[in-house]
Amino acid sequence: MSAPKKVVLAYSGGLDTSIILKWLQTEYGCEVITFTADLGQGEELEPARQKAEMLGINPANIYIEDLREEFVRDYVFPMFRANALYEGEYLLGTSIARPLIAQRLVQIAEQTGADAVAHGATGKGNDQVRFELSAYALNPHIKVIAPWREWSLTSRTKLLEFAEANQIPIAKNKRGEAPFSVDANLLHTSSEGRVLENPGEEAPGYVYQRTVDPEDAPNEAEYVEITFEKGDAVALNGERLSPATILTRLNELGGKHGVGRLDMVENRFVGMKSRGIYETPGGTILLVAHRGIEQITLDSGSGHLKDSIMPRYAELIYNGFWFSPEREMLQALIDKSQEHVSGTVRVKLYKGSARTVARWSDESLYSEAHVTFEDDAGAYDQKDAAGFIRLNALRLKLLATRNARGN
Repeated sequence: MSAPKKVVLAYSGGLDTSIILKWLQTEYGCEVITFTADLGQGEELEPARQKAEMLGINPANIYIEDLREEFVRDYVFPMFRANALYEGEYLLGTSIARPLIAQRLVQIAEQTGADAVAHGATGKGNDQVRFELSAYALNPHIKVIAPWREWSLTSRTKLLEFAEANQIPIAKNKRGEAPFSVDANLLHTSSEGRVLENPGEEAPGYVYQRTVDPEDAPNEAEYVEITFEKGDAVALNGERLSPATILTRLNELGGKHGVGRLDMVENRFVGMKSRGIYETPGGTILLVAHRGIEQITLDSGSGHLKDSIMPRYAELIYNGFWFSPEREMLQALIDKSQEHVSGTVRVKLYKGSARTVARWSDESLYSEAHVTFEDDAGAYDQKDAAGFIRLNALRLKLLATRNARGN
């Protein structure tokens, strides 16, 4: 690969990406453009601008963007229409953020005439795959630089030495090994590494940042009503809100009641297992509520088909194939299923749990006349069930007859 002349770097303003910024300048002698996305990670982003300027970046080459609404509207909500869970548990909080960041990296590269993009993901994780598959899907000619796969800064000591040699400020709490690594956005926080690497030991309480311990949560339950239109949440307790505002408020409610904690050992796409501590309070409530409204608005054929493809859909997102044709094909099927998924769900929050306790909809398929234990006024003839059972039993009876003959 020829040396890049201009690179767009996914920049957080932290020590690692500041080292990468300086390394790109010294290693390639290239112009660097920084891109910092506000995805609701809860950090002040102005220091990232100041840090980039201090490291010699032209203010015109510093991009800081608030993408919270776009993130929830165009990425989180479509994924939640599918009730997507990776390996049955993980709500894909990190996975779903990467394609949006990669998309903006590529777009900024095209706007500024940059010939490469760069990221700070390591060579052991999933994020390198997600960033790069997304970038190549959007621009097959873009160059991608992954410093962690190239440089010789293979230890914390070497990173700090490089920082000191290049006048990169090092916060006191960054001089030692961090107890664990954190990734955060509006959907979740993800903690992994170091004190969490032994899956045989319970995670220390200080790892959790977004949720209270369920044992310390309020002793009184709280209810929230979530209104959906075509599969997307549009209102809380009757108040219409933007997608990002809905998720923000659900995070506050869920965090207060200790909802959405997950301790999981997952299978990374690159082949190894890793242990992560995830906190997804608002997302957990949203998933429960979405399932609740689907229970009365989706017919069994649609719902069961949707559930059968969900693991494949979730795996595509986890592995970085958001921009693949197969994900888009599945999305079209999922979105078709949501045409009548509208109504309101009441969710009860208590001591770490979120449970649907009521749901209603003008699009409901639920017929009380058909299921009542009282007189159904002729809505359903119970004698019909006899023929239904005989037809479904026919093949089983033929099998049993053959097996008895063989014995």
